[in-house]
Amino acid sequence: MNRLAEELNEILKGSVVIETLSEMGKEFYFPKGIVAQAGEAKKHAKRYNATVGMAYSNGKPINLGVIRNYIPELEEEEIFSYAPTPGLPELRRLWASEMEEKNPSLKHKNHSQPLVVPGLTNGIVNAADLFVDSGDIVVIPDMFWGNYKLIFEVRRGARIVNYPFFNEKGRFNLEGFEASLRENSEKGKIITVLNFPNNPTGYSPSVEEAGRIIRILKEIASEGTNVVAITDDAYFGLFYEEETYRESLFSSLADLSDRILAIKVDGATKENLVWGFRIGFITFASKSLGTDQYDALVKKAMGAIRSSISNSSRLAQSLLIRAMKSESYKKQKDEAYHVLYERYRKVRSLLSTAEEELTRKKISPLPFNSGYFMTFKVEGGKAEELRKKLLLERGIGTISIGNDFLRVAYSSIDLENLEDLYGEIFEAAENL
Repeated sequence: MNRLAEELNEILKGSVVIETLSEMGKEFYFPKGIVAQAGEAKKHAKRYNATVGMAYSNGKPINLGVIRNYIPELEEEEIFSYAPTPGLPELRRLWASEMEEKNPSLKHKNHSQPLVVPGLTNGIVNAADLFVDSGDIVVIPDMFWGNYKLIFEVRRGARIVNYPFFNEKGRFNLEGFEASLRENSEKGKIITVLNFPNNPTGYSPSVEEAGRIIRILKEIASEGTNVVAITDDAYFGLFYEEETYRESLFSSLADLSDRILAIKVDGATKENLVWGFRIGFITFASKSLGTDQYDALVKKAMGAIRSSISNSSRLAQSLLIRAMKSESYKKQKDEAYHVLYERYRKVRSLLSTAEEELTRKKISPLPFNSGYFMTFKVEGGKAEELRKKLLLERGIGTISIGNDFLRVAYSSIDLENLEDLYGEIFEAAENL
């Protein structure tokens, strides 16, 4: 093992981090090589800087005018230069500040500064590389984003254990969640992913349900199990009902137990409507971690980032910094939220009006209250048949999930077209 990795492991000794790191995670370190030396040179090389593999002329990056001309308001350095491995310091500070503003109960709690990663997917991949070993158990509901299978099972060799997402009352299945954790905690370590608003259902827990989730995790930890809780907050902030818990569960998990490591993965992708920017963030927290331990964990995460993608897009980060500092930033985000909220209310109204019709046609909407999606349960295992009928006969794209579920992204349909869309779905279901 590299000496730098050993030093980081020594700093983390006695914490939940060292107890839950994967074998790969224990090996990670941030090398004092080209990137570190270039960072030092940026501060101290006042005459000439011959470290970074970039081309400069008169102190500015050489670039193609055909590209530069499309981005007139940014400086060359903001467009063409490499970003630091953990992300631009200003963007990390801005995101941390906004994260605490959106999650008031997180204020005054210790957590790492967010690291920039190329999208939420890569954030979850890095969390898995750091903390998931072959044979580890990852507890997630049966309604989950399909990419989890590639990340946890294929890439890391873990075993996904599912519990039914909803109980018989159409609420989050707290009993199934707790049972799955307890039944698979014999190794003394358990990993769970908490994805709210959920993809594909568009459901987020109520305040009461969120409180119970938190208590369950605390109880599991108090009984001697180390818990790695990854909050996949891809659709964070898109909450449409008053009873919904409106913070990330990360806020409560951050200082819940010495045996709980909370990992928040979020991003500008959906929150700032920049899907193609591929800018996400990963943040760590645990009750007893101190400054030195956070620094060591961040260095390991930087090693994971450096060894996979090196760094994230400088241009995308620069644009986000400019946007987040703009006076109209919050107003425009509120306007975008209102557009999605109105679509949600319209879909709610359409489904309520057609309740008896849907029962007759044997398709039923699963509970939803947030995010981008809602999902139908299609009786008789005919979800794929319904998807193809909609696509090939009516020119409508939807997503079938297994044999029983059809996901509809109402977020992508203009308000005035939603009635037509759902009318086509109802009609196609009748002809199955």
